Amino acid sequence: MPRRLPQLNALKAFEAAARHVSFTRAAAELCVTQGAVSHQVKALESELGIKLFNRERQRLIITEAGRDYLAAVRDAFDRIAMATERLAQRQSSGMLTVSTSPDFAAKWLVHRLGRFAEAHPEIDLRISAMMHHVDFAREDVDIAVRHGDGHWPGLHVTRLCPEHLFAVCSPKLAAALRRPDDLLNLPLLHLDDRSAWHAWFDAAGVTGIEAIHGPILNRASMLIDAAVDGQGVALARTALAAWDLIHKRLVRPFPVALPLSKSYWIVCPQATADLPKLIVFRDWLLRQASDDTRSLEGLPPPNGRTRGRSGGHTGRPARAVRKHEKAN
Repeated sequence: MPRRLPQLNALKAFEAAARHVSFTRAAAELCVTQGAVSHQVKALESELGIKLFNRERQRLIITEAGRDYLAAVRDAFDRIAMATERLAQRQSSGMLTVSTSPDFAAKWLVHRLGRFAEAHPEIDLRISAMMHHVDFAREDVDIAVRHGDGHWPGLHVTRLCPEHLFAVCSPKLAAALRRPDDLLNLPLLHLDDRSAWHAWFDAAGVTGIEAIHGPILNRASMLIDAAVDGQGVALARTALAAWDLIHKRLVRPFPVALPLSKSYWIVCPQATADLPKLIVFRDWLLRQASDDTRSLEGLPPPNGRTRGRSGGHTGRPARAVRKHEKAN
């Protein structure tokens, strides 16, 4: 059976009037006229078929039935207020589930979790590292960091940072490098295949290369960790290499960099984009990326002076580089 509930405005007028024992003070609290409060209370009395107040000599006296009803109405209002406050707190605090790739989680996000916890102790992050793009309609995920072109209709997207592909290695290996073709004397690390290095050498103006050797790995995070360990020289993307570059675990031996068409994006459903805790996390991600950009710009320039035919950059991403643009 449907609930029999009076109009909310009538209940609010009654509760305020009964609490203040005054239509005038109730009207001031509710920002309406005294006549409006009186009208709402009379309508409620008519609907219930019982008097809630007696008016005696311009005094308002609550009846016994009115006192009993006030206790129930105030309890109901208190419960609604508490539930509303809990709901508001859930929107600005509590658990926040973040989806991202294993590579981004390992090389970018995990290093910074302590910073977020210190700045926002009211939010508990749950990181879900996965290879596929999350389906917000089916999975229990609030926000994601995706790698791609940013074209995901129906979702709220914000680019985290632009990306380039460049050579990185340990400081010890970099000390022996003077020209880009010196790299051919060192182990070269590859992601999925060896084609990206051909594109990089072409941009650096190194020609006549026959065969390129070196181990092939299928995860960008493993590639970067191998370079940190001094096992060879890798081609790395800006976001994934930033932490190790800033902390001098890696260096860029040469300035040659290939622009990438894809980058990392902060993604969430349009309907929840303005929830307070999502705004807090999105803004924090953007600040961290901006700090990285400033820190990278402040690093000493790469050792090499050779910039290749186009100053170390190509106008369009080479096809061979797209291996580095997969969802990692």
